[in-house]
Parts: sequence; structure tokens; C-alpha cells
Amino acid sequence: MYQIDTLTKTYQQGKRVVHALQDVSLRIDDGELVSIQGPTGGGKSTLLQMLGGLDRPTSGSISLDGTDLAGMNDTDLTRVRAETIGFVFQNFNLIPTLTAQENVETALVPSGVSKEERAARAVAALESVSLGDRADHLPGELSGGQQQRVAIARALVKNPKVLLADEPTGNLDEETRDEIVDLLEGLWKEQGLTLILVTHDSVVARRTPRRLRIAKGQVKDLTA
Repeated sequence: MYQIDTLTKTYQQGKRVVHALQDVSLRIDDGELVSIQGPTGGGKSTLLQMLGGLDRPTSGSISLDGTDLAGMNDTDLTRVRAETIGFVFQNFNLIPTLTAQENVETALVPSGVSKEERAARAVAALESVSLGDRADHLPGELSGGQQQRVAIARALVKNPKVLLADEPTGNLDEETRDEIVDLLEGLWKEQGLTLILVTHDSVVARRTPRRLRIAKGQVKDLTA
């Protein structure tokens, strides 16, 4: 469970102070599927980065299962990200010179998993996203939808508790978008994940049981 209390994040841009998040308080229970919408620059990605321990707040607290992410040292925070949180990004972030299987395996390297186990788990993860027959293909040999499936497999191979997706369908056509959302929704149900996705697409957001909107650094729960 995430518990966020009076979370604030400010940036300095030249002489101007940008309030990316302002006194956000929020709870996200285990196993929820939540979408976050809002205008560009409204704070969506900043909030997702906080949830993933990729950035630290200026003030306030954000805890996962009772542990304050903002108060953890870098070593412990890296371990939490490696073991508990999976990330999916709009631009896939695949390494072009590695095969699909090798890209998925990279997520397990920080955990010290043996080479044999990395390979076995990567193949299983690719099969879970219907890409078992593309394991030896390079990203450039895959379609955009297939590349996003590899990215999802890379996030899932760690067996995370939380999956954070930042505009996972932003670079895809409508048909492929629907396929990826179907996949994510199916994995959420099957694996009991806490799935939080940032999206500009209202079609995607309407498919989630809980919808948040963030604008000018403040969050409104549209399903409350």
C-alpha cells in the first residue's frame, strides 16, 4: 500500500520556482488499478517518479508498505526498485544491440540472479506477453507493439508488487493501444499487481476502476 502525505516537489528554473506537486495526500491500496491524467506539466510524471523512488520530494512523505521511500538511503532505495517495482515507459527504453530475451534479463542483473535463472525467467516473461517466439529478435526487428511487450516483460520478470507505466500506449496506434491495455489489464488480474499508469488518453483511463486527475500539482480523485 502507498500512503502519501502532504507531498510537495518544487524545482528551480532560472529565477522561477516550479511547484510540480503541492501538498498531495493520497492512498493507493494493494492490487488497485489506477490511472493518472492531466495536462502536460501538471505533475503526472513527477508523481509517478515519486511512487517509483526515482525522485525525492521537497517535503512530505511517501511510503510503500510502511517504509518511507523519501527517507531511504540510495542503496536501500535501489534494492526496493530492483525487487518490488517494475517500470514501463512510453519510449520502451530497450537496448538496440540486445535481443528481446537479453533486454528482459537486464532487469535481473542488479538482483544477482544466476545466468541460467535469468535466461529461464526471461523466456517465461516473454511467453507471458505472447512473445516467446521472438526471444532472439533485436528491437529493430520488432513492431512498436512488440517492443512495448518486451518492455512489459522486462518489468514483470522481477515479479514486482507494483507496476508503474508512464504513457505506455503513447507511441502506438489505436489497435495496438487496445492490445497493450488488454495485456496490462489481464496481467493485473492474473498477478494481483498494483498497477498505476499515467496516460493522456481518456479511452485508456476510462478502463481503470480508479481515475486520478492532476493539474497544477494538485490531485483530484474522479472516482471518489
